[in-house]
Amino acid sequence: MSSLETFMTTATAAGRPRHFEAILWGGLLAGIFDATYAMGMWALRGVSPDRVWQGVASGLLGPRSFQGGLRTAALGITIHFFIALTAAAVYVTASRFLPVLRERAVLCGCVFGLMVWAFMRFVVIPLSLMRPSKAPFFRPELIGALAIHAFGVGLPIALCARRLLGRG
Repeated sequence: MSSLETFMTTATAAGRPRHFEAILWGGLLAGIFDATYAMGMWALRGVSPDRVWQGVASGLLGPRSFQGGLRTAALGITIHFFIALTAAAVYVTASRFLPVLRERAVLCGCVFGLMVWAFMRFVVIPLSLMRPSKAPFFRPELIGALAIHAFGVGLPIALCARRLLGRG
């Protein structure tokens, strides 16, 4: 039995609420999968990881984030995981009131991941100081972005909610 399974089993046996763990594990997994995808995709274009995270920080700081070195890269990583944990908190909280989110975790998680992508693309980024790409909307990267959000963001969050809170 892995240490994660031991931890989860021990916490369940103790009978304490599992909502915090569901948010933490779901958010961390989603953040790691999405970060790995983003750094890999940008690396194929010759962009270093620190520039990727400075780009995330530019949503808060604007173009000056690219002069901030590792400090603004660290801020970008922090923002990224804050968003992932917030998405997990939304899903886990909603799943307490809508058991179908845990009963049908695979379908609902994938749909939720696509909703996270849409919210980021059409609400968060336009309201930020980030300079979005001027490229056409339907680029080849769109398929990858949708896939990582469905399977790498929404799905792990939903599966953690189901595993730690029960099926419904």
